[in-house]
Amino acid sequence: MENKVDHFAEKSKTWDMNSKRVQNAQGIAELIVKNIKLDKSMELMDFGAGTGLLSYFVAPFVDKIVAVDNSPSMLLEFENKCDEFSCKTEVIEKDLSSDTLDRKFDGIISSMTIHHLEDIPALFSKLYTMLNKGGFIAIADLDSEDGSFHSDNTGVFHHGFDRETLEKQAKEAGFNDIRFELASTISKPHREFTVFLMTGHK
Repeated sequence: MENKVDHFAEKSKTWDMNSKRVQNAQGIAELIVKNIKLDKSMELMDFGAGTGLLSYFVAPFVDKIVAVDNSPSMLLEFENKCDEFSCKTEVIEKDLSSDTLDRKFDGIISSMTIHHLEDIPALFSKLYTMLNKGGFIAIADLDSEDGSFHSDNTGVFHHGFDRETLEKQAKEAGFNDIRFELASTISKPHREFTVFLMTGHK
């Protein structure tokens, strides 16, 4: 852990000032609320929670959100504003690509995180074991793109995802009732990028 590089250390303080990022998170959250039956007894994990943009918009509908991220600087920003969240929160610094978390959740939400993880089948298996029976995943990320979404592709393993491939990998991990829906479109000067929301159940 001592040699770990926090790729987001420079970005964390200004992360929420990007209005496109806020709109994207809000669009994803609204789709989660529309497609998943949330209630005030639920404890969710926000995987790759960052500064908590997605958590913030989902918070009013659940009891608790556990923010899991491998960037200490991002989680510090999350903690700095957790008083504004309308649910209980907890922060855990953990890299789920190489580590495990012995906890169970009613649901796992995630936004724009899994393209930073190399082994998606292993990740899905891990998430599956962390869900209570009947629990859900709601994962948003980029549709397949040409690699131009990020100006710097350091730490990026996937240039978006093919939905059919992702569905197959989720099914192989045990998930059922897998659905995809367009969550938002991110406009950049050179082109537009679409973001999907994939939901599935244990």
